[in-house]
Amino acid sequence: MPMQDAQRRTSTPRRVLSGLHQPLPPGTVPVRPTTRAVPRAVVRDRAGRRLHAIDGIRLLAALMVAVHHYAGTNRVDRPGNRVWDRPVSDIMPTVFRFASYGWIGVEIFFVISGFVICMSCWGRSPRQFFVSRVIRLYPAYWFAVVFTTVVLTLLPGVWDRLRTRDVLLNVTMLQSGSGVMNVDGVYWTLWSELRFYLLFLAVVWTGLTYRKVVVFCCVWGAAAMLAPISKLPLLELVANPEGAWYFIAGLALYLMHRFGQDLLLWGILAMAWLMGQRELGIRIDEVEHVSGWRGSVLIFTVFLLAMVAIALGATDRVRGRWLVTAGALTYPLYLMHYAAGTTLISRLRDTMDARLLVVSVLAGFMLLSWLVHRFVERPVAGLLKRGLDTSFARLRNAGA
Repeated sequence: MPMQDAQRRTSTPRRVLSGLHQPLPPGTVPVRPTTRAVPRAVVRDRAGRRLHAIDGIRLLAALMVAVHHYAGTNRVDRPGNRVWDRPVSDIMPTVFRFASYGWIGVEIFFVISGFVICMSCWGRSPRQFFVSRVIRLYPAYWFAVVFTTVVLTLLPGVWDRLRTRDVLLNVTMLQSGSGVMNVDGVYWTLWSELRFYLLFLAVVWTGLTYRKVVVFCCVWGAAAMLAPISKLPLLELVANPEGAWYFIAGLALYLMHRFGQDLLLWGILAMAWLMGQRELGIRIDEVEHVSGWRGSVLIFTVFLLAMVAIALGATDRVRGRWLVTAGALTYPLYLMHYAAGTTLISRLRDTMDARLLVVSVLAGFMLLSWLVHRFVERPVAGLLKRGLDTSFARLRNAGA
C-alpha cells in the first residue's frame, strides 16, 4: 500500500514503452488507451429469483397428467376396464376428448426440470448439487412408495401389488436400472430425471458457465440423435433419446433467462422443438393411441412459448404465495395420484357422477399432497440435509 500511495502522489505523467514505464515530457497530458468493447454474456438482475409462474405451470402439468390417467388413457377407454368398467369416452366424452392430451404434462415436466436444475445449480458445488437432489426427491418418494403399497394391498383388483423384495428395491429409486417394475407406473419419469442429473453433474463438477452449458446441450443432443441407430444399449441408456431434447430445451431457456437471447440459443431451442415433436408422434403411435399429433404439437408449442415469455421476463410481476404452494404440491401429487387414485375410482364409480368423482379424487390428493409436503417433505429434508452435510464434512476432514 505505501508503494501505491507513492505512485498516486507522482506528478510526472508516465508512458509505457516496450513494457517499461517511461517519464513523459513536462506538460504532456496522458492519453487513456481506448478499449474496444468485448461482447460477453452479462448476467441479468433477475437471475436467481424465484419464478412463480413456473410453479403455476408445474401444478397445471401435474393436473393434466392426473386427469389423463383418470379419464383419458387407452386403458380406461376399453370395454370392461378395471377402473370404470366401460369405456370412459362413453361415460364423459367431452372430458375424455381433452384428457386424452394430458400426457403431454410429462414432457412439460422435463422442460421445466432442465430449466430449474440449471438455475438451482448455478454457483453450487457438486456436493451441494447432490444434497439438494437427494433432499428434494426422496422424502416424498419414500412416502409415496409406502402409501401406494398399502392402498394396493388393502384394495386389490385394479393393480397387482409387487413382491416385497421388489417394493424394497423401489425405495432406492433405481429399480428401472435393475429391470424391476415400479410400485406405481408414473415412476418411469424418475429414471429419466436421474440420468439427466448424472450427466449434468459432470458439468457442475467443472463449474457452470454459459459456454459449458451450451457445449453440453450440443454434445448431449448429438448423442441422443446417434443413440437409436448406434444399436449400443449403453449409449441409449446414457443419452436418453426419448427425453433428452426436452431437458435441453429447458437448459437453453434458462440460459436465455440468465444471459439474454441470442441466435445460438434460439437454434438449440428450435432443434429441441423439432426433435420433440417427433418424439411426441412416436409416443402417440407406440404408447398413448388416444390423441392426435397436431393437437399434441400445438399444446407443446404453446407451452414452449409460455416458457420463452417466462425466460425473457414477461412474467416477472406474476407473484403470489399460492403459486409457491402450488409448486410444492406438484411432486407429491404426481407420485401418489395414479395407482391409488384409479383404485379409489374403481371402488366409488357407482356412488356419484363420474365428473364429480374425478374432481373429488383430485381434490383429495391435492390435500394429501399438501400434508405430505408440510409434515413429511420439509422435516425429513431437514434431517437428511444435516446428516449429509455432517457426512461430507467428515469425509473431507478424513481426506485432509
